[in-house]
Amino acid sequence: MRCESVILAAGLGTRMKSSRPKVLHPLGGLPLIAYSVDACRQATGSEPIVVIPLDAEEIRRACGPGVEFVEQENPLGTGHALMQAAGRLPGRSELVLATSADMALLRAETLADLVEHGRRHPGPITLLTAISPVSRGFGRLLRSEAGDVVAILEETHADEKQKAIEELNVGAYVFRLDWLREQLPRLPRSAKGEYYLTDLVAIAAKAGEPIEAVQVADLDEIIGINTREHLAEAEAALRRRINRHWLESGVSLQDPATTYIGPRVILGAETFISANTHLEGATSIGEACRLGPNTIVRDSRIGARCEIEMSVLEGAVLEDEVSVGPFAHLRRGAYLCQGVHVGNFGEVKDSRLEAGVKMGHFSYIGDASIGENVNIGAGTITCNFDGERKQRTEIGDGAFIGSDTMLVAPVRVGRGSRTGAGSVVTRDVPDGSVAVGVPARVIRKQEVGKDPHA
Repeated sequence: MRCESVILAAGLGTRMKSSRPKVLHPLGGLPLIAYSVDACRQATGSEPIVVIPLDAEEIRRACGPGVEFVEQENPLGTGHALMQAAGRLPGRSELVLATSADMALLRAETLADLVEHGRRHPGPITLLTAISPVSRGFGRLLRSEAGDVVAILEETHADEKQKAIEELNVGAYVFRLDWLREQLPRLPRSAKGEYYLTDLVAIAAKAGEPIEAVQVADLDEIIGINTREHLAEAEAALRRRINRHWLESGVSLQDPATTYIGPRVILGAETFISANTHLEGATSIGEACRLGPNTIVRDSRIGARCEIEMSVLEGAVLEDEVSVGPFAHLRRGAYLCQGVHVGNFGEVKDSRLEAGVKMGHFSYIGDASIGENVNIGAGTITCNFDGERKQRTEIGDGAFIGSDTMLVAPVRVGRGSRTGAGSVVTRDVPDGSVAVGVPARVIRKQEVGKDPHA
């Protein structure tokens, strides 16, 4: 049976006390809606339909390509939201999975299991439940003496005895589509003038239709996000989930409580992550690396056997066996080839450092191409901005840049050349030359690759 999915994402989220729509608040660095879209896509094998409020361009962008949208002009409840989407569901489909965007921790595997139960169940509704003494504001499942589900009672309408019921409605359903289309127009309007999806359960029960309840085992999955406190709770649960996955995959975490790994990060086996390390965005880490402590890596690609200590990497690429830090900053466009070392308080931006480059400490390399086995002395700076635009610096293979050298771009230091300490290089230095002074002047030539002191 083909199953489509509908994600309800038109709620105002007033309890977040934010000008930002609730479904755009970040969880693990991604907007809430992204988790529901991914989970529904995996569970059904097709693109979801997302019900959104009017003029919700940010939500459209956050969902990404392929998703279909339906606007709910008047927010008249969950039942009304599904009514807007029902007409857009393909006629060839037999089932529809309906869930809410504020249930971001529901796994794709859990929703896929719900769909599979819906395929096997002869009745019109299969719903997701949890047994928990903490209600989280969910409705309670009411059962007959025979144990059949007969209704869902919202918490606000429950008396004390009913509030003691621990079987909760999580808010994810699989409906037989033909039955749903027939029954949605029959939903009663509440005293508040809204249509509730949960009323479909009572409608089915009164008609003698069987209703199946599928229980969630992991209670972290049912953290619904309606307030900032809920969001913080979900953040902690997501971190536990992600860290557990990587621990089981051969990654060592010194202190999982202070390790933050984003949902799209990829880690190689035998990597060791020290305390207070943040790995964010589309980051990939190779095997047998050592990261941290106090390190942030964002949207970067790191090869195998690299060491990064107390540093920040943003949009950087490191090949194998690179060492960075402490207190280094690799900015967007930094590319470090195999065996490069960047020491304490080094900064690299929009530059490529070829294999074997050593950049000890207190240096800035921006908009530059650095050849193989170059030594960059302490305090070296590429002066890459002329007041109007960025200019390039080139340093040839095997060059030695003396401490406190200023390279005023555009400029080239040739292969095997040297600069004296404190030099200000404003003109190109030919291959195999020694340049010193302010401004730097070539004082002698040397044979490239030969020690000038020999």
